[in-house]
Amino acid sequence: MAGPQFTSTFTTPGEPAQHSLTYGRFHNPTWTAWEEALGVLEGGTTISYASGMAATMAVFGVTLKPGSVLVLPSDAYYSTRVVSSSWWKSIGVDVRMAPTRDNAQAGVLDGATLLWIETPSNPQLDVCDIRALVEAARARNVLTCVDNTTATPYLQQPLALGATFSMASDTKMLTGHSDVLLGHVSTTDPDRATALRTWRTQHGAIPGPMEVWLAHRSLATLPLRAQHQCSAALRLATTLQSTRGVSAVHYPGLPDHPAHATAKRQMSAFGCVVSFDLGTRQRAETFLKALTIVREATSFGGVHSSAERRARWGGDTISEGFIRFSVGCEPADDIIEDVIEALKRT
Repeated sequence: MAGPQFTSTFTTPGEPAQHSLTYGRFHNPTWTAWEEALGVLEGGTTISYASGMAATMAVFGVTLKPGSVLVLPSDAYYSTRVVSSSWWKSIGVDVRMAPTRDNAQAGVLDGATLLWIETPSNPQLDVCDIRALVEAARARNVLTCVDNTTATPYLQQPLALGATFSMASDTKMLTGHSDVLLGHVSTTDPDRATALRTWRTQHGAIPGPMEVWLAHRSLATLPLRAQHQCSAALRLATTLQSTRGVSAVHYPGLPDHPAHATAKRQMSAFGCVVSFDLGTRQRAETFLKALTIVREATSFGGVHSSAERRARWGGDTISEGFIRFSVGCEPADDIIEDVIEALKRT
């Protein structure tokens, strides 16, 4: 890999059209290298953004206008729901919501402009059938975008399943080190790729070259990180199922997960996030304080295991004792031992 290019202004004598590089808001060689690498994973043209929400807003921006209809999961990422029901609704976009589970969004597609899918959902890890929803949307001339943050394009390829756009917050498992904010959108449609790139330029939602370089550096270890984290997450979820005091375990890799068969069909592994319910706020907070190697923090996908009482943020239909646990790269035995010992103290 070449080092990051920090230049904001390039030497461009004469006509700008004669130069491939002109100004730092338009293009940067570090972005190009990262986007080409992600394009291999995604199977399409990739445009990088300053954050996952910047990527989300770009998809909305190039597809929605007053009078459009946006179909969202009612259990989608909280910020996606907030910006849709506030900003986009205020300019005349009709926002409809239905749960991820059981492909419920298919029932509200008539007259829609964009179907937004998130699978597995965050934080409850419900799963929908991407191909089935894409086909239902296509029959009604509805565009589709999959928020692929939880899975990453290493574990799930929405474009190969027919989606118009694949979007992700690269802050999470894709980059894996909890040290960058970044997002991207991929598409196989050249005109839509151009529109997404133009949106980024005109709205200034550009990533920093250092963040992009760090992300690209981290991509080399993605297979190793993801394979270990997914394997350890399945072991943790299985252990929690047989642990007293845990009232529910949410992980699509478990055979009794309601959409396990669907997840197995469209994912190569089931992700690093395991969610479970301890019932009360007090038990959840006691558990988090008793952990020794696991850090209490939001976000997920980092090399260090982390956990949080998700209800502290509000906005999700979950209990006060709901834990979202991000399995890191520590030995699986150590993670499980830490969790079991902490649960004993609750």
